[in-house]
Amino acid sequence: MSELIAAKIMTFFLLIPLYAILLWTYFYPRESFLLGKRWMYNEDPELSDEYIRYTKIVTLIAIVFITIFALVFFFKYK
Repeated sequence: MSELIAAKIMTFFLLIPLYAILLWTYFYPRESFLLGKRWMYNEDPELSDEYIRYTKIVTLIAIVFITIFALVFFFKYK
């Protein structure tokens, strides 16, 4: 029982930064693309609208699946 509670607490704390990164990527796809790669370009690259739309869709799908996983994990195992 205590192992399950510890696993739930650990999962909760590990999901917080993941959600933060996914939300940041959804709202600022241009900046998230350049994270760690800015040194490779002299100027900011022009990202296509298709890339931005793709990034937002994939990020939204990831948020939905992670939320479903977390809800199932937290409420199924008692």
